[in-house]
Amino acid sequence: MTAFPLAACAEMLWQDRPIEWRCSRLKELGFGVGLWNWPDHDLAKLEATGAEFSIMNGYLTGRLADGEGADELLRSARETAQVGKRLGVARLNLHGTGLGEGGLPVVPCETVTGAMWLKARDTLCRIAEMADEEGVTFTLENLNLPVDHPGVPFGRAEDTIALVAAVDHPRLKLNLDLYHVQIGEGNLIECCRKALPWIGEVQVADVPGRCEPGTGEINYAGVARALSEMGYRGPVGMEAFASADPEAALEAFRAAFTL
Repeated sequence: MTAFPLAACAEMLWQDRPIEWRCSRLKELGFGVGLWNWPDHDLAKLEATGAEFSIMNGYLTGRLADGEGADELLRSARETAQVGKRLGVARLNLHGTGLGEGGLPVVPCETVTGAMWLKARDTLCRIAEMADEEGVTFTLENLNLPVDHPGVPFGRAEDTIALVAAVDHPRLKLNLDLYHVQIGEGNLIECCRKALPWIGEVQVADVPGRCEPGTGEINYAGVARALSEMGYRGPVGMEAFASADPEAALEAFRAAFTL
């Protein structure tokens, strides 16, 4: 049996097809749909697919750890919450700072100070209060610094767990991305165990290459068993490219998370 609700990032699969076709195909194959930013998409066409949207980027601009950036993040996140509600998106995703071309931070940060930690916690408290007002849920995602996202503050899973635990609000969860954990920190199962009380979604891709489970070094079948044994029953999303045929990649993902 499949132990978890499964979803996949539409932007990373069938890249020669319209986004609404990808969403419809994922639905046909029994998967929820993950999205990146929404302004490039026709919302009416996305709605018409009837897909179940698991996660979407929850802001367009802003930062966690300074006053101007925090105000902009809150404004942008509130705007995005309206789109999320329209599409029925289950979780709206945040990062430590806005990401630009190639996933690089718009404002790189090499040193995170104590004052920045306090400001980030305060900003996330404001996000959680706004999420309560809007009836939505936000997640904070960890990113890896060595390969894909150098200069992103609060990028490590250790950092995101600490921040979400400090806020400890039911409308603020973790998007625990195990691809990023493997590159930046490792020790995946213990990381899952530490994060467990606050996980909203687990995301996966193999390392190296960021393709589907089974193409790299991570024993995702073992991770799936461990998640099940520790009581996790939430969604798992494949945020990965297909090494060859997208449908074969999706079936490899499904197999890894079927117990």
